[in-house]
Amino acid sequence: MVKEIDNDNLAEIVANNDKVAVQYAASWCGNCRIMKPKFKKLASENEDITFVIVDAEKYPESRKMATVDNLPTFAMFKGGSFVDQTQTNKFDVLSGLLDKTLK
Repeated sequence: MVKEIDNDNLAEIVANNDKVAVQYAASWCGNCRIMKPKFKKLASENEDITFVIVDAEKYPESRKMATVDNLPTFAMFKGGSFVDQTQTNKFDVLSGLLDKTLK
């Protein structure tokens, strides 16, 4: 399951879940819309990981938890700490990051 946050509380989600995968997106971002179903597919295959979508323009404190200078950005957190990130529109790159950092 993927949660789309509706307030600037990513830090709380990261603190309360062992493994968190985040997609930073924006409503105007075409590549973000392309990657959203792929992100949801990974979520359905990895039920032990919390998947979150953050609107990078609406939630600045959540955005600060990773280096978001291009969209979509995917960030991985483990044990309450930032682990790694990538900026991509390719499923295999996202899947590889998830495998490398959270599995």
